[in-house]
Amino acid sequence: MSITLPGPTLGVVGGGQLGRMLAEAAAPLGVDVVVLDPTPDCPAAPVARDQLTADFDDPDGIRELASRVDALTFEIELADPEVLAAAGADHDVPVHPDPGTLETIQDKLVQTEALADAGIPVPEFAAVATAEGLERVVEEFDGVMLKARKGGYDGRGNLPVHEPADATDALAEMGGDVMAERFVDFERELAVMGLKGANGVTRTYPVTETIHREEILRESVSPARAADDVIDQAESVAGDVLEFLDGRGVYGIELFEAADGDVLVNEIAPRPHNSGHWTIEGARTSQFENHVRAVLGWPLGPTDLVAPAVTANLLGDTDGTRAATLRGAESVLSAPDADLHWYGKDDVYPLRKMGHLTVTEGDRASGDRDAATDPATRDALLSRARERRDGTTFADTTD
Repeated sequence: MSITLPGPTLGVVGGGQLGRMLAEAAAPLGVDVVVLDPTPDCPAAPVARDQLTADFDDPDGIRELASRVDALTFEIELADPEVLAAAGADHDVPVHPDPGTLETIQDKLVQTEALADAGIPVPEFAAVATAEGLERVVEEFDGVMLKARKGGYDGRGNLPVHEPADATDALAEMGGDVMAERFVDFERELAVMGLKGANGVTRTYPVTETIHREEILRESVSPARAADDVIDQAESVAGDVLEFLDGRGVYGIELFEAADGDVLVNEIAPRPHNSGHWTIEGARTSQFENHVRAVLGWPLGPTDLVAPAVTANLLGDTDGTRAATLRGAESVLSAPDADLHWYGKDDVYPLRKMGHLTVTEGDRASGDRDAATDPATRDALLSRARERRDGTTFADTTD
């Protein structure tokens, strides 16, 4: 491989916060980014070279994007796999991760069935199509999490069903194709950012603990506060997942640490993921830089921890939709241990992800590995991250 700079141009379907951070990571490598997004002046636009304004699955838009770039990727699962594959073939442009992988992952039932068939541990699940069928599954599983097969994210598209009598209303509320999973009695939720590069090279970042409320990620703690045998299991399962998937890039592998100590796969995202944002400050190479490297077929950067890190999401706390103004940013900016990331979204509404902050421990230049093994250090980091975040608000303080 011979690499010269300035580098190639990378096309990204999706221009949200992930596209923005991909463009930020690509720039120092000499890589230009062109994004496609239906929202004019999307969050990635200020840092990308250019934006094409079109729907994520628009064939003409994606063909135009492919004609302008040297490689294609996506930061949102709403991209159309067939359109991506055809555009890549027409313009002799590689598409990563593989569109076939995207097609499998887009449908949660297909994804879960494929993982189970590959021998990868997943929660008990069932396809459901009727109220009667759901009633039987709820009774058999003693309650389920009903999941939209397509399109759900950030808690949207998930609905707990505890009683068989609630089946009809639950299906009506979901309003589409669904699957049911047995509730997992879990100790904690975990995530591994996995990485596939050229020539079959795979790497993983340290296992992360993810903390959710209302099924929305609030904080991530890295490394996870889990026992060594659980960490080993999570790394092993993540390795199996990477072997199962096709195509280069970063994969967000969400996991459950069950109460009995088993590690189960919850869901997979074929792209950088919120649970890996800590890697910007806490790892030698961020998930975003490594995704760019991987998609282009370049050598991967090291994924080693350089400092324990806690990331806290900045979520909309307003009553309704209004122009986005973050008040109290000085609570983060004045803290010597914190880094602020603003996503550039014009409007805020309840629980919308608007940015994040990351608090790190120790000397990032040298790598504070002693602190990484101390759970109390990570407890303190989590408290500090919450304190920094609690000093900010999107609400109108004059109300």
